[in-house]
Amino acid sequence: MIQVIHRAFDILEYVASEPHRPKSLTEVAEATGLNPGTCANIMKTMVSRRYLDQVGPKKGYCLGSRAYWLTGNTSYRKDILEAARPEMAALTRQLEESSLLAVLNGDQRVIVHRELCDQPLQVQTANEKHVYDSASGRLLVSMLNDAELVKFKNRYGLPSPELWEEAASEPAFYGQVQAIRQRGYAFQESLRQVIGYAVGVSRQGEVVASLSVYLPAFRHTPEKAADLLEKLRLTADQISSRLSSGAE
Repeated sequence: MIQVIHRAFDILEYVASEPHRPKSLTEVAEATGLNPGTCANIMKTMVSRRYLDQVGPKKGYCLGSRAYWLTGNTSYRKDILEAARPEMAALTRQLEESSLLAVLNGDQRVIVHRELCDQPLQVQTANEKHVYDSASGRLLVSMLNDAELVKFKNRYGLPSPELWEEAASEPAFYGQVQAIRQRGYAFQESLRQVIGYAVGVSRQGEVVASLSVYLPAFRHTPEKAADLLEKLRLTADQISSRLSSGAE
């Protein structure tokens, strides 16, 4: 038998015993009887494969998106999902365009929930997508604090011109980040002529998710863009308020 596989399953089962309570490296190592260094190396691989999420520096680990999707369980990031679902349904009805809620996981933006509109022509987007290749991902990266942003850039690199042409050099990357921070939203028009807008959803002042609306370019007009942004921001504020009040 391959010992490291048993160890990985031991870690996964322990973290899954209380899926929404982050567990520290020390706690996991003690519970599974592993050397902290060995445990850290295994968990690093599990994070990279998205079976675990590292909630934040020194904040512990929870189940990742793959662990949920493997079993068909839709409760990934349940706290955010419960706060967002009713507000997103109302937003999609008002705009008659699809919306999605996403979180950052490594160099991917991962969809937590989506609301589809009733338009005869709808656009589709993958559940996981490189952060630089979506409005939601660009928003999430841009809202990292300065230290986290530098770590992210050093680890995952700058965008390629194919993913984000306007941010392909270091000065351009930081310029794009600053512009997104200043205006409070990210925008993308993809090569498939899909328009995306994204704003941040916060818990007690920290951006924890992005709320996006996406639509085909032919339905995108200046008047619709203004209405879309106003409602998108209002909905994000309402979700943030629900999240923050629930965390108190």
